[in-house]
Amino acid sequence: MALGKAWSVAVAGIDGHVVEIEADIGGGLPGVKMVGLPDTALQESRDRVRAAVSNSGGKWPDSKVVLALSPATLPKMGSVYDLALACAVLNAADVVPLEPMTKTILLGELALDGRLRPIRGVLPAVVTANNYGWSRVVVPTAMMTEASLVAGIDVYGADSLRDVVLWLQGDGPLERPDPRAAPARTLRADLSEVVGQHEARRAIEVAAAGAHHLMLTGPPGIGKTMLAQRLPGILPELNETHALEVTAVHSVAGTLTADRPLVTEPPFIAPHHTATVASLIGGGTGLATPGAVSRAHRGVLFLDEVAEMGTKTLEALRTPLEDGEVRIARRDGVARYPARFQLVLAANPCPCAPARDADCVCVPTARRRYLGRLSGPLLDRVDLRVRMQSVATSALMGEAGESTDDVRTRVATARAAAAERWNDFGWATNAEVPGPALRQKFRLPATVVKPVEWALRKGAITARGADRALRVAWTLCDLEGASRPSEIHVAAALDFRDRGAA
Repeated sequence: MALGKAWSVAVAGIDGHVVEIEADIGGGLPGVKMVGLPDTALQESRDRVRAAVSNSGGKWPDSKVVLALSPATLPKMGSVYDLALACAVLNAADVVPLEPMTKTILLGELALDGRLRPIRGVLPAVVTANNYGWSRVVVPTAMMTEASLVAGIDVYGADSLRDVVLWLQGDGPLERPDPRAAPARTLRADLSEVVGQHEARRAIEVAAAGAHHLMLTGPPGIGKTMLAQRLPGILPELNETHALEVTAVHSVAGTLTADRPLVTEPPFIAPHHTATVASLIGGGTGLATPGAVSRAHRGVLFLDEVAEMGTKTLEALRTPLEDGEVRIARRDGVARYPARFQLVLAANPCPCAPARDADCVCVPTARRRYLGRLSGPLLDRVDLRVRMQSVATSALMGEAGESTDDVRTRVATARAAAAERWNDFGWATNAEVPGPALRQKFRLPATVVKPVEWALRKGAITARGADRALRVAWTLCDLEGASRPSEIHVAAALDFRDRGAA
């Protein structure tokens, strides 16, 4: 009886666990038995691995082979373990030595001819290996650039199982990643192309400076989508920590591209208004995959025609808006994905949506019912609400407005001021600051918060709305370069919470 070992990584959500793979070659009829809670794709790897070993010039054992994946209570999914399974069997057969594998994590799917195919979730798997103290990782050559984003661990790329076997035997080198060049910023549509709409442009700038949620209402063709699409362009680039977070989510979702393996800019995700709860929040069989809210992490989630979306779909947004993450329970476990995004909603004022409000033919109950799908608790989490009006002909023929670069400069300055102020408390933007901190550690004078107190007494805002108004006031203060908000800033923040916009 012979025993071989190899190591790989199981990824659940964006979290990972190192998996030890043992291969036992013993007496009995030829066959392969796999234990350790494998899913269907992993069960099928028995045939892939056997064919890959045979077609790579190796010899599969002519006796019973037992493959065990530990920890046994952790569900194992996908084809990421193929390479490690093959090497464990070859180690048990004394084809490859154990010593080099005790320092190496093996990741990759095997084709029947022994080629290594790309897999999803390489980045979180390499992060896990690094966190557990492993010094080397072998991945398919196509995934080398993505894997090399993690500092502190040696990354090797292989095209086939034969390359890995020769490397483990000390008879051949594996490829190493080239130095990574910083990607150029993506060319986006410019804010100067938006005609008129000065209040909405100001709201977009405030939203970007403080990471606030925004709702735009107005007739069709007025520029709601244009403004939302230009919001990512005025947001600062992601720092290294946030870039790795976002890239890890997109790696699991399988949306990374070879030319841009690292996501350095805030993503812009715009699902269709017929999107389901599972596509928005995340779902699927086995273990849940990331939804739109997670793919928009550290970026913008734009819901156009939001009044046409299902009520259950919209209500599902409430938890990620508060928690900044989603936890989805499925058959094979609970997946956790980050979901700290900026929400931008766009809607027409009524079903008929004429160019002029005076031409509306909807009965009052139909107008109320149309936007009534957006519940009060959901709207209460939206900091800025703007009603957009049709522009005059003179505005269409007028000079272009401020460019994206000019606005981005002011936004970056305001964000830097906020980050410096909240740095000791672990917050980066005004939208992240909890209400108790605004009301206690950073309490404003009674004369400054008088507009908020008046709105609370009148029932115009809730306690949550008051906290959000104070956050917007701090953002307005940062944009003007002031040290503390004034009563004017607080009043302006309340104006942005105009319930009539919804």
